[in-house]
Amino acid sequence: MLSLNPALTRAAVATAWRYLDMPTRLGALRIAVRAPSARIASPSAGKNRMEAGGRAPEGLAGAWFVDEQKYLPALTPAWEASPDHPFLKEAQEDIQAWFEGEREAFKTVLSPSGTPFQETVWQGLLGIPYGDTESYAALTHRIGCPPTAVRAVAGAVGRNPISVLIPCHRVIGSDGALTGYAGGLPRKQFLLRLEQSSRQTAMPFSLQP
Repeated sequence: MLSLNPALTRAAVATAWRYLDMPTRLGALRIAVRAPSARIASPSAGKNRMEAGGRAPEGLAGAWFVDEQKYLPALTPAWEASPDHPFLKEAQEDIQAWFEGEREAFKTVLSPSGTPFQETVWQGLLGIPYGDTESYAALTHRIGCPPTAVRAVAGAVGRNPISVLIPCHRVIGSDGALTGYAGGLPRKQFLLRLEQSSRQTAMPFSLQP
């Protein structure tokens, strides 16, 4: 089962980014990894340590649609286009296979960076099966938060930095409405249709014109 790697989510101190823009049926998707300094925080000892060869472990840190995407990071000098990056090329192949219906689960290691609360929510998103949906209220309950936290949970869902692979598109309103999506509602509709058509199941949500 796809899951966040706890050793990666807060381990690396990012000094730069490596990215590539890959084509998808929904437009270009920018996938990225951090290029950390050699010293990283040890999740076990709480001290700095050197990875073998002075290299930090890798994981996908971001996946954003390039057009009409909320919270898309600006390309600064810290970002370097790396179309031949081995990890990113493997992630691209993984994502392409998913879009083509060749797999329902991803193989790519994930390394999002957020607050402990956000990462708890993102981990909860990974528990929504392919082809299914879940309401914000149900997600809030499942991850052990009180009902009053539903708005905070929705905010963390919206801040998910790894579109598609961490499936925030599977979260809908309690009334079945699609509600928001950082990549735009048309993309959310497409992703849900793609999964549900692959599973040949009825869509339990309301499509908006």
